[in-house]
Amino acid sequence: MPSVFDFEVKDIHGKTVPLSRYRDQVLLIVNTASKCGFTPQYKGLEALHRKYQARGLAVLGFPCNQFGAQEPGSEDEIASFCELNFGVTFPLFAKVDVNGDDAAPLYRHLKHAKPGLLGSEAIKWNFTKFLVDRKGNVVERYAPNTEPDALAGDIEKLL
Repeated sequence: MPSVFDFEVKDIHGKTVPLSRYRDQVLLIVNTASKCGFTPQYKGLEALHRKYQARGLAVLGFPCNQFGAQEPGSEDEIASFCELNFGVTFPLFAKVDVNGDDAAPLYRHLKHAKPGLLGSEAIKWNFTKFLVDRKGNVVERYAPNTEPDALAGDIEKLL
């Protein structure tokens, strides 16, 4: 089975980013949206990023418009919204599909590696979170309503 570090993604500016860039770091990968009831979690995700970045955590945000069309903006609009409203400094990537035939390969891998409730691989909503260890193994999946600060203990175990 491939590691998360074997994938390439596009950043919010359209540049290809090999996830191997994050090798030996703990990753928190989140599908995000700007017009969602969970959007205030950006603040908590940024807090985790600032608290643990120096110890090896990278929070990676992947905007997604598949749930209630809650991420309708362009990549530039998304980046501006996140910076202006939540002071986001963690990396944001190009909009992706997380479900269906057009699901990003990274998300196909994440869902297969760590299925959700009752073994379902489908992402249920925005702000589903995947925790990845320093070797690129998906170790945990968190529901959208799990607040970022609730992940601190699990993150610390991997740092």
